[in-house]
Amino acid sequence: MERILVLRGGALGDFIVTLPALALLRHRWPGARIELAGNATAAALARGPGLLDAVHAQHEARWARLFAAGPLPAEFAAWLAGFDLVINYWPDADGDLARRFPVRPGQTFLTTGAMPTSGPAAAHFTAPLRALGLPEGPTWYSLRGDTAPAGRHGPVTVHPGSGSPRKNWPDERWRQLIRELPAPVAVVLGEAEAPRWTPWLADTGVELLAGRSLDALADHLGRCRLFLGHDSGISHLAAACGAPCVLLFGPTDPAIWAPPAPRVRVLRAGPAVDAITPAQVREAVDAALADRS
Repeated sequence: MERILVLRGGALGDFIVTLPALALLRHRWPGARIELAGNATAAALARGPGLLDAVHAQHEARWARLFAAGPLPAEFAAWLAGFDLVINYWPDADGDLARRFPVRPGQTFLTTGAMPTSGPAAAHFTAPLRALGLPEGPTWYSLRGDTAPAGRHGPVTVHPGSGSPRKNWPDERWRQLIRELPAPVAVVLGEAEAPRWTPWLADTGVELLAGRSLDALADHLGRCRLFLGHDSGISHLAAACGAPCVLLFGPTDPAIWAPPAPRVRVLRAGPAVDAITPAQVREAVDAALADRS
């Protein structure tokens, strides 16, 4: 294989659970040019460790032509034909992509569903690669290049949000816990959380992490003494950066979506995340901090 194209959409966490598949491809074909069409911001994380050679934004207009009727533009078709292997993780309920590929004789096309139904999620994306003779492989990839523990004296970092309010532990419980955490403490905020959290953090002495690039955030998470969060892309990033984690789950299945990384503790008390008590979280936090002492 000299050129490989991976089609993978979704948010940050969706990309991170695809890293083991990319690592398998790179290990098998170290000299191949591997390109990905998807979340360009998230996928840039894979260029540093050399898993990807190029990233294309999934929102570019040309990709819509794959799902439209009629022939592809000649230049686009010729570019696609230059790949020896195309792996599709995009949704393809109507079979549009399956009808488009392979675009030339000799091109290999593999496809699987975009949404895992069993866990861990990364295994869903590595499974199609066995058709290429690749091993099952690991279900977790370290962006730090090793599994060395994060700093013992770094900050305790909290991300009180996620992609869905249903996944979030109540703000007032997080705030009480933050008051009790050993300094230094940092809080990661996305656009959805910032309006209700920024005023409260103003006089707490807690470091506010908002608007950081993913590279800068990954650097911070790699130095964390402990990370606390939900089922979110930031939690997957923290685990991939080697941070010890305590993660609170509710409506989503941790068997599928929890990072299968070392030093990750998962708390779940059913489909409602607020069923997890403050005492349970504090007990898990104390245990994780004791491991770092």
